[in-house]
Amino acid sequence: MAEGNDQERTLPATQRRLEQAREEGQIARSRELTTALLMLAAAASLLWGGAALGGWFASFLRRGLTLDRSAAFNMPQALERAGLLAFDAFAVVLPALGVLAAVALCAPLMLGGWLFTTKPLAPDFSRLSPARWAKQLFSLHGAAELTKALGKAGLITAAALLLIWYNREDLALLLVADAGDAIPHAARLIGAGFLAAAAAMLLIAAIDVPSQLWQHHKGLRMSAEEVRREMKETEGDPHVKQRIRSQQREMSRRRMMSEVPKADVVVTNPTHYAVALAWDENSMRAPRVLAKGSDLVAARIRELAAEHGVPLLEAPPLARALHKHAEIGEEIPAALYNAVAQVLAWVYGLRACRAAGRPQPLEPDDLQVPEALDPHAVNATVAAGAAGAAA
Repeated sequence: MAEGNDQERTLPATQRRLEQAREEGQIARSRELTTALLMLAAAASLLWGGAALGGWFASFLRRGLTLDRSAAFNMPQALERAGLLAFDAFAVVLPALGVLAAVALCAPLMLGGWLFTTKPLAPDFSRLSPARWAKQLFSLHGAAELTKALGKAGLITAAALLLIWYNREDLALLLVADAGDAIPHAARLIGAGFLAAAAAMLLIAAIDVPSQLWQHHKGLRMSAEEVRREMKETEGDPHVKQRIRSQQREMSRRRMMSEVPKADVVVTNPTHYAVALAWDENSMRAPRVLAKGSDLVAARIRELAAEHGVPLLEAPPLARALHKHAEIGEEIPAALYNAVAQVLAWVYGLRACRAAGRPQPLEPDDLQVPEALDPHAVNATVAAGAAGAAA
């Protein structure tokens, strides 16, 4: 079953999966790269500081082996002397230790970066399973690790043997040289040994780094079902999102419809469009759109307007222009001020006639609507131009 699941995981990990893996401590790491960098740092410290180290060590031996008889049996002086010698030794090795610590701290930045997490420290008793150990031992990953370990041992052994053979005469001279000359020379030889080992480790790291990256991304691959499930968790179920959007549209439509009774007039197409307008000279700079809609929504706006005594005016060009270029809750475009002013003048006249019991005034039929704002006129112009070009 597990093999089948692994075979199904053919898709690369998503960004969320990569972030979750990093939070759990699963990142690509190469111990060989870190070891190679540490060996390079050690080699540099020994090769560049070997001469100074030799002189200091010779002086250290002289001071350590020279003891005043009066201080030999004086415990406070002996302890003070030992403390000074220990401090001198620490002061000499401190720069090298600082370099190694800095390299060890910065090496992870080359692969994986710094990671601070406590999840890998949490108890996981499944790690104690013998079956799991056996599976890891005889898996492809286990075989790769064994091959890498054998290759590492072989390369380092070969580098050490070559170094010893190449410097066999110098090694023999160390046996008869005095301490002042032998110690710097030994430091250089040891530094060369670290350098050879670092070169071998860099060869291994050049293979190990791509291998670790490949294994890391392979282990995080996902199946199509996992990707779909993650999309639902992060972006939401498409059906739920569609239902929420539908509910939001319905709530917005209800709020809009509740504004229709407050309108001064509803301009209609008369069947396709309906736009409810309101004007208050004390609180508005220009007439404002309270509601608008087409087809069934327009029919509902007309019904509400009729139920609440809001005047209806058939003005197709103006209705189309308002529906196209005016937004709900916003003021009408300045280019439609004159046409809407005529409509409002008719509304006020209608109210006055109704109050006085006189016949209602004639509806305005000469509203000036710019052709650029009337979608019907624009479409007609475009069609005429296309027909002329075709002819």
